[in-house]
Amino acid sequence: MIQIHQIHQNTLFNLFFTVQKCCARWIVFAFCMLIISTSFGQNGIVFTKLKMEGKFNISEPAGNSNNPFGGDTTYKNDPSEENYDEILVTLNVQGIGSFEMPAIIWGEVAYLPVKELFDVLKIKNKQSHHADSIEGFFINPNATFLIDKISNQIFYQGKIVTLKSADLIRTDGGLFLRSDVFGSVFGLDCNFTFRSLSIALNSKTELPAIRDMKLEALHKNINKLKGSRKADTLIDVEFSPFRLGMADWSVISTQTINENTNTRINLGIGAIFAGGETNIFLAYSNREKFRLSKQNYYWRFVNNDHTALRQIIAGKIAPQAVSTIYNSVTGIQLTNAPTTFRRSFGTYTLSDKTEPGWMVELYVNNILVNYATADASGFFTFQVPMVYGYSAVKLRFYGPWGEERIKEQNIAIPFSFLPQNEFEYNFSAGVVDDVTKSFFSRATANYGLSKQVTVGGGMEYLSSVTSGKAMPFLNTSVRLGALFVSGEHVYGVRSKALFTYRLPSNLAVDLSYINYNKTQTAINVNYTDEKKAVLSMPFRSKKFAAYSRLTVNQFTLAQKSFKSKYTTAELLFSGVFAGISSNVTTQAMLPADGKPIVYSNFSMTFRLPAKINITPQARYEYGQNKLSSLKLEVEKSMFRKGYLNASYEKNSLVKGAAFGLGFRYNFSFAQVSFSARQSKQLSTTTQTARGSLMYDGYSNYLGATEQNNVGRGGVIIAPYLDLNCNGYREANEPAAAGLKVRINGGRIERNNKDTTIRIVGLEAYANYFLELDKNSFDNIAWQIRNETIRMIIEPNNFKLLEVPVAVVGEVSGSVLLSNDKGLNGLGRMKINIYNNQSEIVAKTLTEEDGYFSYVGLAPGNYTALIDAAQLSKLNMKSSPLSITFTVKANRDGDVVDGLQFTVQNKK
Repeated sequence: MIQIHQIHQNTLFNLFFTVQKCCARWIVFAFCMLIISTSFGQNGIVFTKLKMEGKFNISEPAGNSNNPFGGDTTYKNDPSEENYDEILVTLNVQGIGSFEMPAIIWGEVAYLPVKELFDVLKIKNKQSHHADSIEGFFINPNATFLIDKISNQIFYQGKIVTLKSADLIRTDGGLFLRSDVFGSVFGLDCNFTFRSLSIALNSKTELPAIRDMKLEALHKNINKLKGSRKADTLIDVEFSPFRLGMADWSVISTQTINENTNTRINLGIGAIFAGGETNIFLAYSNREKFRLSKQNYYWRFVNNDHTALRQIIAGKIAPQAVSTIYNSVTGIQLTNAPTTFRRSFGTYTLSDKTEPGWMVELYVNNILVNYATADASGFFTFQVPMVYGYSAVKLRFYGPWGEERIKEQNIAIPFSFLPQNEFEYNFSAGVVDDVTKSFFSRATANYGLSKQVTVGGGMEYLSSVTSGKAMPFLNTSVRLGALFVSGEHVYGVRSKALFTYRLPSNLAVDLSYINYNKTQTAINVNYTDEKKAVLSMPFRSKKFAAYSRLTVNQFTLAQKSFKSKYTTAELLFSGVFAGISSNVTTQAMLPADGKPIVYSNFSMTFRLPAKINITPQARYEYGQNKLSSLKLEVEKSMFRKGYLNASYEKNSLVKGAAFGLGFRYNFSFAQVSFSARQSKQLSTTTQTARGSLMYDGYSNYLGATEQNNVGRGGVIIAPYLDLNCNGYREANEPAAAGLKVRINGGRIERNNKDTTIRIVGLEAYANYFLELDKNSFDNIAWQIRNETIRMIIEPNNFKLLEVPVAVVGEVSGSVLLSNDKGLNGLGRMKINIYNNQSEIVAKTLTEEDGYFSYVGLAPGNYTALIDAAQLSKLNMKSSPLSITFTVKANRDGDVVDGLQFTVQNKK
């Protein structure tokens, strides 16, 4: 019984104690709520309600005396206009740079303007109308913040930070927050140095301003690759009445036993006449009579700034005719299409064959956009950029032995797009260099109906066409995402359609259909329609690159009594793996009423040690189940620029073998070669030589190179010491040696004798960016004002560019603080330098020991003085008030030192 009673008594006691404890807690909580609501007013009630709902947590104050929220920090009084100074300080942001910013200095504590600082760091913020609060988000849109002066609180990332009254100052300009609060709340660590009046800001988080600077640098690199950059200086095309600049030459001589020697001489002359590009290409053979109709020559005037007429071409023109024209056309061509490479919106796959190992250059509107080396079978492919407007696509083939020297092939892209509401025309007229001297003319006009649709039309006339001399036509191009559609109808001649689609996997599908009028005689074909399908796809990885293509052609032959189908197919694989170039091409001819013919060509190129290349080739006939031909070629690099070549070939058709031996050498002024071939039927030897001459009348320069230069241009850079810094070269100003340059094209050649730099092989009418290295010289007094120069190259001409290297002076001195302790150096003082016209030409700051210096003053008279506004803020005066000095013209740069200012506090 006693035990039970004690248990009940303890239970009642515990119950009473628990109730008492809970009531005490509620009384304490109610008392705290009363204090909070009384202290914070309406805003405090709102934040307390948010706290009770569990949405935000109130941070606890720390005990660190350096923490603005800590309990150990005591303030004798709050900052006010009577006891603080507002002064400019230097803000150094890591990764961004230095800025001048207004700040409030109270004792040795700095306050920074919230809005100005966040604007510099590109942090989203918005200040209230009465400048008593700022809201926004910190980097992440979800990380919202509110800095409120009324409640003296910072609301950030779900927390409420309570500030002391001295941590946040409101002025007419806005809110100023104590510098160390930026670090404790936002992670923006601010280290204030009172002596230098500077603040170093560091952040572990990547700030938006730093990210934008990285993106800007990335965009600049991309623009460098695209050629769309801003330059300090632009050098445009100059008009010249006459100037002779370039000459290309080649000689090919072949001797065959029991036959006459065959010698061919080619000469290309490039000049400027009446401000236009003039190119003449002459060809001579001892086996043919020299005929003017077989020669090529033209004059072209270009002005890309004239929107109505940008190009005039006279001479041998490229008419881009629908009719079959075997001979050249002599006449005139007018167009408003620019020569510049315009913005591309897609690519068009172009593939062809040449000789194995040949270099192929791709030109779009006479601008080199890409180059490739043909594989072991001679196959090459390009992704031709489709640009707005008319595109003249040209291929140049460079043979290693000089057999063909240069072969040019013009290719028409089947799509023609223009920007919306843009009009472009092309007119050609001339006489065909054939027996009948037929008259030819063609006029085309295209209009950008929208961004995706371009329509056009025109008229072609050829007097030798019997089925109809006048041939009007209509054409259109449509772009639907990755699908390109092109259509053309030439009245009485043909109709054609082309579909091109590129899948995300880079699988390209090309379908085309051409139907010819049965009675037309303009196009020389013996079939009535043509169907073509091409499937192509590249393969790329870190270890190999390959390209595959399947082509199927079907022709309907026109017979008198019936029609027959003729089909051809080609399957091609070309790739490079582990440095081995390989190609497998299978071709099939499938006549409707005959036995199919199928064969494959195999070729590979192995790169062996000691600079040896081995290229085996074979052809297999499936119908005969045998190898019909074998060929092996071995090439060895010798003497750095020499190449020795040996070959063996066996062909079942000629029932014999052939041996070949050759050697070529690339001199700096020419390329020469010798080859011999011995077969069962005959023996031949061939000698070739080719090169180019370059001449500039202004600098009396005559040079020779092994590469062709007719139609191209160059630049001669002549740096000199600009002693008086006026930007013009005078008689007493010598050359400056050591300048380093970079350019997006061409070949750079240096002449150590006269310190000039020559850049050759530049494409005409193209924009080039020349970058001058400002750190080229050992002497810091030699400075380059304009580091980036954009030039438009003139054909067949060297552009003389005199680069002034300013020889500047240096001024130095010190600022000393005079007080009871004596004279001490005073840092972070601003020194302003004025010229004779009382204009500020330079500013500098003193170092911690009071020393200052500035390099970059042109010769002349100057005045230096300490910044008056800074002296006023610091309540100081300077003695002397200003110092006048003179910088003299000197080859090594003049040095003026010893300037000394003494400052002291005003009494």
